[in-house]
Amino acid sequence: MTTAWPLPVRLRGVLRSPRATFEALAAAPRWADVLVVTSLAAASTTALVLETDIGRLALVDHLDRTATALGRPLDNGQYAALQETGALGTAYAVVTALINGPVLAAALSALLVGVLRPGAGSSVTYRQVLAVVSHAGVILALRQLMAAPLTYARETLASPLTFATVFTLLDETSPLSRFAGMVDVFVVWWIVVLATGVSVLYRRPAARVAVTFTGVYIVLAALAALAVAITGGSA
Repeated sequence: MTTAWPLPVRLRGVLRSPRATFEALAAAPRWADVLVVTSLAAASTTALVLETDIGRLALVDHLDRTATALGRPLDNGQYAALQETGALGTAYAVVTALINGPVLAAALSALLVGVLRPGAGSSVTYRQVLAVVSHAGVILALRQLMAAPLTYARETLASPLTFATVFTLLDETSPLSRFAGMVDVFVVWWIVVLATGVSVLYRRPAARVAVTFTGVYIVLAALAALAVAITGGSA
């Protein structure tokens, strides 16, 4: 029986040697411990910011901008309700961490198992895929850890890690600026790491899988930017 790598080794391995880490996970799948650690890290870090005065105002502004982007500007009563919601920073942080952690891992794993059907003689299990997806989530947790102090400094929940930070001279309402604001540097990194894990399990070229996954992400980002432009909101 193959011995599983200790959690600290796996966490470090995702960042430094993902292929070797995923090969070890394929032989001895583990997922629960990494989901607990990354979810707690993301939730606690975000909550620390959102429970400050600056964080509460940033949360209210974020919810207000989201409603406006969907073409549903808020009236005074709704805005007042958002201000009350702004005091629930910890709850918001926990829910967000759960969605981006266990919920995303379980749903994405099921999708990958369904779409990437094993070839003849292959025996990839849901547990193996879940182990890979859960460990790739280390990148998303790291994203939250880095974004938290930047959120406080910038006084906004708008991601400071998108390509929009590179195109600062563009008009914020331009199509290119909207699109750049939808493409997150850490999400691209996460996709590449995830593609590496999938390539290990399904014995497919990592570059081809990464290009496919990245292409899907770019299309979704473009569609999201188009939807915001059509509704007349702001990204």
